[in-house]
Amino acid sequence: MAATALACSPFMPTRVRLLLGSALMLLIELSLIRWLGANIVHLAYFSNFVLLGSFLGIGLGFLRAAAPNRGPRPTPLYSAVALLGLIGFVSAYPVTVDRSGNSLIFFTSGTTDGPPIWLTLPAVFLAVAVVLMGPGEIVGSCFPRLPRLEAYRLDLLGSLAGIAAFTVMSFLGAPPLVWFTAAGLLFAVLLGRAAAATSVALLVSFLALFVYPLHRDTGVFWSPYYKVSTQKFTDAQGGAWRIDVNGIPHQTLTSEAVREQRAPFYLQSYLQVPRTPKDVLIVGAGTGGDVAIALKRGAQHVDAVEIDPTLLRFGRQHNPDRAYQDPRVSAHVNDGRAFLQSTDKKYDLVIFALPDSLTLVSGASSLRLESYLFTEQAIRTARAHLNPGGAFSMYNYYREQWLVDRLAGTLDDAFGHPPCVYEQRTQNSLAVLTAGLTTADQTCVTTWTRAAGTPPPAADDKPFLYLRDSSIPSLYRNVLGLIILGSSLAIAAVLVANARTGAGGGRGRLRGQLAEMWSYRDLFLLGAAFLLLETRSVTGFALYFGTTWFVNALVFAGVLVAVLAAVELTARVRTPPLSVMYAVLIGGLALSWLVPSSALLSLSVVPRAIVAIVISFLPIFAANVIFAKRFADTADAPMAFGTNLLGAIVGGCLEYLSLVFGYQALLVLAAVLYVGAYLVMPRDRPPASPAEVSMPHERQTAATP
Repeated sequence: MAATALACSPFMPTRVRLLLGSALMLLIELSLIRWLGANIVHLAYFSNFVLLGSFLGIGLGFLRAAAPNRGPRPTPLYSAVALLGLIGFVSAYPVTVDRSGNSLIFFTSGTTDGPPIWLTLPAVFLAVAVVLMGPGEIVGSCFPRLPRLEAYRLDLLGSLAGIAAFTVMSFLGAPPLVWFTAAGLLFAVLLGRAAAATSVALLVSFLALFVYPLHRDTGVFWSPYYKVSTQKFTDAQGGAWRIDVNGIPHQTLTSEAVREQRAPFYLQSYLQVPRTPKDVLIVGAGTGGDVAIALKRGAQHVDAVEIDPTLLRFGRQHNPDRAYQDPRVSAHVNDGRAFLQSTDKKYDLVIFALPDSLTLVSGASSLRLESYLFTEQAIRTARAHLNPGGAFSMYNYYREQWLVDRLAGTLDDAFGHPPCVYEQRTQNSLAVLTAGLTTADQTCVTTWTRAAGTPPPAADDKPFLYLRDSSIPSLYRNVLGLIILGSSLAIAAVLVANARTGAGGGRGRLRGQLAEMWSYRDLFLLGAAFLLLETRSVTGFALYFGTTWFVNALVFAGVLVAVLAAVELTARVRTPPLSVMYAVLIGGLALSWLVPSSALLSLSVVPRAIVAIVISFLPIFAANVIFAKRFADTADAPMAFGTNLLGAIVGGCLEYLSLVFGYQALLVLAAVLYVGAYLVMPRDRPPASPAEVSMPHERQTAATP
């Protein structure tokens, strides 16, 4: 392989450049997932769309870095320009949710505003790919200059640094101004002296035109989950607040008296039980309106659980009834299901109060923050926390009658009798559902009657409450098809461009690149399978420990640490042959399949964490020992690594099969892909020895000037 044209800059050591480039990739990726999801509501329900665009961009960057060139390639300024353009476009043309169709439910009263989905999603996907292609090219250009596994190790360390930086900024509530300023500064450093003036100009333009005005929006702050917009107004009782999240109406913070007058359904949970509840648990407590009503109705103690710390803090500061200052109230920042699984306390009334998150867990394609709150297993857990004579209640604007029936049917199955139901069908199917431990513990004006065709309850393995049938909605099918088509065309374009840059026949070089990519076909399948493993880990830990942003960050960091441990082991110890490691991997997948989630949920927190880590990270560790051994024996590091990343796009698309078959099925699908990778693995070269793993190959050394 000829020398990589975009050589690591002479003013920065190769290792430092690779580390910073990898941190930049993760920082931009996570920032775009958060920021784009807040401004294009389609993406809030399709979070891995940006992730797939990132994989495409980084993979294309590595392919560009693998190209033989006649001379030095210019620094990838195009990436910074694309980021500037993307921020400008989305700032000027934000999009609210499209509510057309009834196969996928969005809780919102908003309407479509902005460019149509068929224009916005392809534009954003391609723009994200171009933005990440630059950092990918920078990192990819450094890979041939280092031993394979050392380069991979630094890439992982940089990725961990990027995750850590963004996690800290999320914890501190930093706005996009901070995220993108950090990314812009890293861009300026990595683009080098030759592009310094242009880099600074782009950064200043970026801050002046787009990010700073966003930061200055009145009443806007960023939680770990949302862009929260607040607006104060005056009602009959004085000051009140309208609260939007990600551009969608979410809450109206008013006094308890006004709330009872304007929305009497809040009282139904107390009217549908025969006695005054003394101990009350409210999940989805938000800014405290439901808490104030519980206190007014005679509760002696209220546990208020809210997943978003910033909304809870806003309620402490602005709730007109000062509900959170009342000594009878204990506030908890936690996921509702996780709180129920971690407490032994019992209650007279448990309320799920409007807990619609309006967003997905980042990196998990179909998992919303409240997904595990509405499964049959979750309702049974809530039932187990009721005192004798206690009751469970939930309410929301459900918008679809079949959704009301599904939830009522879930209560019927969990409690053994139909619940009380209070409905206002003229208001987007507003419903209040209440079930007592026994029929004597509920006072019904109307008792729910199961209708023909009532959808079955959601389950922990398929927690898709808002999906009526076990199918992939047409929106997802169409967009995933466009992703595969667009990615294929982009890969072809980069390979053609690479072929034209080298001396000699372009067609011959193109055939050579295709042949080389084909030789890494097993790495492609490894990339697809690994993304399924990562998704299964994220969803599994969300079930076991909650869907909070902190748990999510720990899982992603844990995955990278497991990968790093596999790399270190492979570099330092003679590991078993690939056939043995594949057997360990399949065994780990089988173990994950055989251990039911109910068994882990029955354990206390510490044993549950130990078992979850073992069964989740054993296959991840084994899979990355396999990848490290195989990657160490490749002739072209950027091409091999890029091929692996492009395989992750296929894995991201295959995630959506969980909508049909459940999350456990992802383990089976991953096993099929891993077996396929073993079967198609080239066998014309012996496995790498420890010395080969830790030192560059002759061809690699020859590629370094």
